Amino acid sequence: MSQIPEFKNYIGGEWVAGVDQRPNINPSDTSDVIGLYAQADAAQTEAAIAAAQAAFPAWASSTPQQRFDVLDAVGSELLARREEIGRLLSREEGKTLAEGMGETHRAAMIFKFFAAEALRCGGETLASVRPGVSVDVFRQPVGVVGLIAPWNFPIAIPAWKIAPALAYGNTVVFKPAELVPGCAWTIAEILSRTALTKGAFNLVMGAGSQVGQTLVDSPRVKALSFTGSVATGRRVIAACAARQAKVQAEMGGKNPLIVLDDADLDVAVNAAVQSAYFSTGQRCTASSRILVTEGIHDRFVDAVVAKLKTLKIDHALKAGTDIGPVVDQRQLDQNLRYVDIAKKEGGTLAFGGEVVERETQGFYQLPALITGTTNAMTISREEVFGPVANVVRAKDYDEALALANDTEFGLSAGICTRSLKHAAHFKLHSQAGMVMVNLPTAGVDYHVPFGGTKGSSYGPREQGSYAREFYTTVKTAYTFPG
Repeated sequence: MSQIPEFKNYIGGEWVAGVDQRPNINPSDTSDVIGLYAQADAAQTEAAIAAAQAAFPAWASSTPQQRFDVLDAVGSELLARREEIGRLLSREEGKTLAEGMGETHRAAMIFKFFAAEALRCGGETLASVRPGVSVDVFRQPVGVVGLIAPWNFPIAIPAWKIAPALAYGNTVVFKPAELVPGCAWTIAEILSRTALTKGAFNLVMGAGSQVGQTLVDSPRVKALSFTGSVATGRRVIAACAARQAKVQAEMGGKNPLIVLDDADLDVAVNAAVQSAYFSTGQRCTASSRILVTEGIHDRFVDAVVAKLKTLKIDHALKAGTDIGPVVDQRQLDQNLRYVDIAKKEGGTLAFGGEVVERETQGFYQLPALITGTTNAMTISREEVFGPVANVVRAKDYDEALALANDTEFGLSAGICTRSLKHAAHFKLHSQAGMVMVNLPTAGVDYHVPFGGTKGSSYGPREQGSYAREFYTTVKTAYTFPG
């Protein structure tokens, strides 16, 4: 029997054993242990913070070319190893191989984008209102940045946090989700072979109660970027605000997709199925709440059910699989609980929802479509984070828009229509940070801002050139020649 590989934390430029280890389990086959990954405690996290603080002066004063070289090298290696790393991602998270490779490619492009951003981060020189005085406005790195990533995008979300942090001259302490340490470790290993200043990047794997809490509380961590649950995000925001640290939080959504009578049925079905069910519905941008007007409602539901019947739910790495397993037993139990609540509150299970068995022991669930729901039901109010979607009838566009905006969240929203009038109105009046017309609500480009409104997001946007708002501070300097 082959020995299970072991993986250490990366602190101050050295590979360091943790105080414990945690197995990384394949959700497609629970007998497959990918590796044993180090678990840090608060003391090791403090050591990583100290290493990042010590490295900050050197990395902050590095040239744009040095930063470009490091980040571009990471992007190039991710591209070259796209299939290998995509396979690892699929093993540890449960995405299909195509999705795993696609996410790895996206991560590579994020690193390459921010490599170029390191060269573009300029300022401006202005004339003062006072004679003979000039004004320079420029950006500087914040300092030590704590990054906390979720499990649903094991390489893309770490990339869009790590790359801008380093591009703008900050040093990093990175905590990946406990369920998916493999891709995070791979990024750390690649960075360890670049010309990055020793200590400028630190990987600290472990529990949120130890690693995460230490990052949130440490006065040496000047900014913290968090993606995760609403409850944890709100605690992170409050703790960082109390000590006046910069904080950025992405906390999910209950994203609406409106389907109007004039929609192209095939386009609408594709948008709904792609958004709600692919990546096993484990996306904060998934359209789990579908608002359909009377004239197309029955045809739409029938077409979605017909499409769902054709999808293959199986091992993430098996050829032909459309949807892989749920990430773990806890998430599966949560999905099943929400389906049961929806039925008890009056919803009709039009398709799926139940656990299914496959050749290997895993967390397999048929995608669930629940009809006959209202916007007041629990299934319409709370984020499930699985392959579960519900349909709400609306009499017309105005009612559908009102229902779409009737939520505490505001991350992503979509509409399927042939009407330019309704599309234009929706783009302006949807209370979401990202709006899609005749497209899935899930799936965004790497070079544009990502984020929402209301309870979904807090702080500056992630991704694209807008990331500099979080990872830099603005300084204004006045000069008089004397």
